[in-house]
Amino acid sequence: MQNFRGTYVNKNRDAWVEINLSNLEHNVLEVKKYLINNCLDKSNPPEIFAVIKADGYGHGSLMCAPVLLACGVSEFGVASVDEGIELRENKIDAPILVLGAAPLWAFENAIKYDISISIFNEEHLDVACQLYKRLNKRLKVHIKLDTGMNRIGLEKEFAKDFIKKVLKSDFVELKGIFTHFADVENKILFEKQINCFKDIIEPFRNEFKKNGVKIHCLNSPGIFSYPEFSYDMVRMGIVMWGLSPYSNKSEENKKVKSMFPVMALKARITNIHTLKKGDGISYGHIYVAKEDKKVATIPLGYADGVARKLSGNIIAFLNGNQVNQIGRITMDQMMFDVTGIECSKGDIIELLGEHNKIDTIDSWANKLDTINYELTCRLKMRLPRIYIR
Repeated sequence: MQNFRGTYVNKNRDAWVEINLSNLEHNVLEVKKYLINNCLDKSNPPEIFAVIKADGYGHGSLMCAPVLLACGVSEFGVASVDEGIELRENKIDAPILVLGAAPLWAFENAIKYDISISIFNEEHLDVACQLYKRLNKRLKVHIKLDTGMNRIGLEKEFAKDFIKKVLKSDFVELKGIFTHFADVENKILFEKQINCFKDIIEPFRNEFKKNGVKIHCLNSPGIFSYPEFSYDMVRMGIVMWGLSPYSNKSEENKKVKSMFPVMALKARITNIHTLKKGDGISYGHIYVAKEDKKVATIPLGYADGVARKLSGNIIAFLNGNQVNQIGRITMDQMMFDVTGIECSKGDIIELLGEHNKIDTIDSWANKLDTINYELTCRLKMRLPRIYIR
């Protein structure tokens, strides 16, 4: 484990997240290959914009960013100006866009650190104008269009006048225009949004091209479902981490089957003891042994991001053998039934990783009625990260 330019890494844990940078590289190259083979202009495929917000979905943005740049990624997306500043202070000089709504008071730091801001109202322009008069520097911006996500963005009825105003202004530098889709798997909803997007941007296509304004709308599922709408750039998110952006029963999953998970979750056994027949284990004794059991404890719990609701419902691997988690997961520890398995303190239990094809981050998400993104983000809470190739 290493300390990467100021990022805190706890070296005193026997539980950790393992990040495979070779798999990350493989996944990005698979996306590039797919785009080249499926975009409309194969001689001029779209650029790839990597979304590395939330510390790279828990994978570690500072360690992963250089790998992504080496694979040909041209820009990065973050959730806040602070996330962008962290990249800049660690010598990441590629274009960075804050995808969400940045507070007005953060615009000055965006200019200072050369970070682009998503804009979608007159107030944004007013502040940018004031900063230009004071600093004599233009704020770099992407116009965010709301085509049906109904979260943030410029609504259709105001969009064309706003775009004209931005194109004519001398106090902002327009770098891009984009929207975000609510559900790519819902064809009716997607078509409604993409048609709205096209209606807004088409009158300005020539002017955008002349001024180097990049049009982008596709996220991870969109890349594989509708490559014909890749425009100038696509936003690669969860798929680069080797996880499916689709619902588990979707046919679209077949398109991302060549991706490899980048994250693994492992812990060393800290204690082995015998649980006698009739004895319970952990809080509430929700598990009671029907016969003598050999039990291994690992220092990993819900404070590390493994949900307590997974108690008694995790399958892991130990020395090539399948083992089941038993009893309630506690804040810092959990137990596994290792009866009949040759093992010792210090041996590694793999909860997530290449050896565990049975219980994956997707199956955890299904059990918890959530999505894989949320769970990878949780695992950054206090676990050290080890980077391998």
